[in-house]
Amino acid sequence: MDICILGAGPGGATAALHLARAGHRCLLLDRAAFPRDKVCGDALSGKVISELRRIGEDLPARLAAEPQQLPSWGIDFYAPNGQRLAVPFKPHYNPATDCPAGHISKRIDFDNFLVEQVRQQPLIDFRENTDVARQQRLPDGRWQLLAADGTTLATARVLLVANGAQSAFARQIGGHQLEPDHHCAGLRAYYEGVAGLHPDNFIELHFIKEFLPGYLWVFPLPNGQANVGVGMLSAAVAKKKVKLRERLDEILATHPALKDRFAQARRLGPVRGFGLPLGSRRRPLSGEGYLLLGDAGSLIDPFSGEGISHAMVSGRHAADWAGRALAAQDFSASFLRGYDKAVYNRLWQELRLSRAMQRLLQYPWLFNFVANRAARNPTLAETISNMFLDLDLRERLRRPSFYVKLLLGK
Repeated sequence: MDICILGAGPGGATAALHLARAGHRCLLLDRAAFPRDKVCGDALSGKVISELRRIGEDLPARLAAEPQQLPSWGIDFYAPNGQRLAVPFKPHYNPATDCPAGHISKRIDFDNFLVEQVRQQPLIDFRENTDVARQQRLPDGRWQLLAADGTTLATARVLLVANGAQSAFARQIGGHQLEPDHHCAGLRAYYEGVAGLHPDNFIELHFIKEFLPGYLWVFPLPNGQANVGVGMLSAAVAKKKVKLRERLDEILATHPALKDRFAQARRLGPVRGFGLPLGSRRRPLSGEGYLLLGDAGSLIDPFSGEGISHAMVSGRHAADWAGRALAAQDFSASFLRGYDKAVYNRLWQELRLSRAMQRLLQYPWLFNFVANRAARNPTLAETISNMFLDLDLRERLRRPSFYVKLLLGK
């Protein structure tokens, strides 16, 4: 097989589906059997919907019809001083008539939704329960994929590596080492019976003064459940010696805005941890005969922790550049750098702005100031809402003049 994809999560599945649409055969390998769970916040942004539409015009509507998802209409930010700032994804939305800009779905369900599309494509050879223990380059430049017992699983001219944040390939061959200043540690648990969830399924981000620069999230889910977790830069976890699991329990039990809401809630299953390699600095995404996708390419949003849409964006571009490499019969590192350029042309401005917003957490007084003003100023609140759709508006957050105007009441 000319093209092999490691990992059938959103990035790998998206790449496979775009390759099939373009008429290319590919091999898709995953060590798990689907449906399978993955630790995540479970939120699907508007960019996910856009990428689904690129795969198939009907896919957003089909996702919206799934009982395992909820439509989400916005975000509730809670500033360090407790001020709530409601930010709809679309100003003046109407849930009865508008298409939702986002959804919330457990990864066990959303990833399986994509895999079901994969199963319908005869050009995709999808193999589950297939663990690639190691890989090596053959003299002719192809990649040889080996099982733990040394058996050859496949060979490929180009390898699309989409096997997640813990990818050994990304570390050993792609050179992506764990950098605490560009890595987030997180915990997630499922709950039922959480009180006070938004009627339009706004996701919640709580920036608690005593927990900065970390944050806590509460995302509503179908069947009265919620995804609840915390995240913090790994550098801050180490510097402050934070025990995330203990802090999560403590905050839910004692914080004034949360303790009553969780008083009757019940945790479902264990608290599970995960690491997020953030896209807060540019790293190489390709090399001789390979491309790194999604979490394996360290493309996670530094502020929100979102990775699904970025995985899908990279999957689309990876399919494009794998197809170009086949057409040109050029699998060199210099040729495949076109993939890096394409991905960063799409994502870098957003990643850079998210990095700037992440740094604002060092100034909780500034966060409080903006939230207080927006709570009293509908025009400012709408501007902040539009920032989720307009990068030029979001750029204002990086400019001192934005805060000067706020200070002067303009």
